[in-house]
Amino acid sequence: MVTEHSEAVGDTAALALKILVAGGFGVGKTTLVGAVSEIRPLRTEELLSEAGQLVDDTDGVDQKVTTTVAMDFGRITIRSGLSLYLFGTPGQDRFWFLWDELSQGALGAVVLADTRRLEDCFPAVDYFEHRRIPFVVAVNCFTGARAYGAHDVSRALDLDRGTPVVLCDARDRDSGKEVLIRLVEYAGRMHTARLLDSVG
Repeated sequence: MVTEHSEAVGDTAALALKILVAGGFGVGKTTLVGAVSEIRPLRTEELLSEAGQLVDDTDGVDQKVTTTVAMDFGRITIRSGLSLYLFGTPGQDRFWFLWDELSQGALGAVVLADTRRLEDCFPAVDYFEHRRIPFVVAVNCFTGARAYGAHDVSRALDLDRGTPVVLCDARDRDSGKEVLIRLVEYAGRMHTARLLDSVG
């Protein structure tokens, strides 16, 4: 969703870009959207149920009591004339049917990763790679988790060369904003390169 608002900001029209925030169950997607959003974020969280325990792997996220069942939504202004609309995707397999709808018109995505459960972000990485949607991997640095460098994570996930990996704290607004800026810059380069390829 790249939209131009009718009102002008200075001499330029305001731009709104759609960004997805994806990743495994309990990785911090709702936390990231809430931390950076300048509006009260829309959340579709429900309490974890006994029935859900049969299908949701809560190993490593034992303190988690709620889960996103549709999406999270927030908005952040990166600079004058540039806003990002953030759509946090649900992490469990049974809600993946929503991803196709949510990804329509997205500029790019943030794939949040937890090094304690790195395999949980493989489905999101595969999803965006197969659909050629630019993404960055943001390693949410949980307290007590072993620290890994960006290069180690990139290798472990077998990412395409050039896919950015950044370390972040999903609870921290400035850290989350840095992740989003990296994504917008990377997605801009990718879209420009594809455009040049198509006319070359």
